[in-house]
Amino acid sequence: MAFIKASNRRRAQCGGALKSFLSFIAVLALLSVLALAAGGYFGYRMAHAPGPFENDKIVLLQSGSSVSSIADVLKSAGVIEHAELFIAAVRLRREQGSLKAGEYEIPASSSVMEIIDQLIEGKTILHYFTAAEGLTTAQILRGLNANEILTGDITIEPGEGELLPETYAFHRGDTRDGIIRRMMNAQDQLIEAQWEARATELPFATPDEAIILASIVEKETAVPEERDRVAAVFVNRLRRGMRLESDPTIIYGLTQGEPLGRGLRVSELRGETPYNTYVISGLPPTPIANPGEASILAVLNPADTEDLFFVADGNGGHAFATNLRDHNRNVAAWRRIEREQRAAEQENG
Repeated sequence: MAFIKASNRRRAQCGGALKSFLSFIAVLALLSVLALAAGGYFGYRMAHAPGPFENDKIVLLQSGSSVSSIADVLKSAGVIEHAELFIAAVRLRREQGSLKAGEYEIPASSSVMEIIDQLIEGKTILHYFTAAEGLTTAQILRGLNANEILTGDITIEPGEGELLPETYAFHRGDTRDGIIRRMMNAQDQLIEAQWEARATELPFATPDEAIILASIVEKETAVPEERDRVAAVFVNRLRRGMRLESDPTIIYGLTQGEPLGRGLRVSELRGETPYNTYVISGLPPTPIANPGEASILAVLNPADTEDLFFVADGNGGHAFATNLRDHNRNVAAWRRIEREQRAAEQENG
């Protein structure tokens, strides 16, 4: 009997110890869960808290960067405080493969979560290259070469008049050849879309000839409202077999479109070059610049007028005439304005 009682006491003691141990384990587990919950809540608050920077920041993320490399770049730029928090947030969202490379402008005080959203959406900085209407191809290519954000050498050799002047958006690291292809494709698409809708009985048969004439219109006027009327003058002259007599064509023959820096000489007006439309009949052999969309559309659908002449009017535009007598009157008026301008310059100079 004494032996049985002793065994019962030992079993009772062991059972009590086991219960105490299990209780201890349960408490530890509960504390761990609470610690994890507290840590998770704290991490959540930190990831959504405003960032440590008061001004917008520019960061450049290279293609192929790992999440940890991106976190290091962001920390170095001062847009996050803890790289580990950024990495943990990305992994928790399972977005490791969704962050996009590029140049970003991170808005001031962005939280870690907001930054992750921006990198997932790929909201990178857009840069812009503007090719002005009437520039030659050589001038546009010089502008591309001077742009320090674009990359790569120019290996494409577009001809004169093959680029559509426009403002083109691009990202840092895009290539110069890529912009050239876009400019060439843009002109092809414009012509393709508008060619069938052109006016009837135009004195040219191909899109290439339309671009040549549009380049002359582009160089003759910078007034948008005049383009279709200037185009009509040249179309009317071609229909009648008259020479175009356009000064910009002479200049192109002399300088390939670079500024002449002075007025034309009589000898140059009479000089026989393929581009002197005072001497040759019809169109010159190539465009003399890259015409913009408005000039191309003006040539395809010129104004319905009988005008055959135009000359500067002294106000930035032109005076038009349907006959030589009225044109000579307009020329005389322009010569008076020129003399008055020279006299005023000498008086003030």
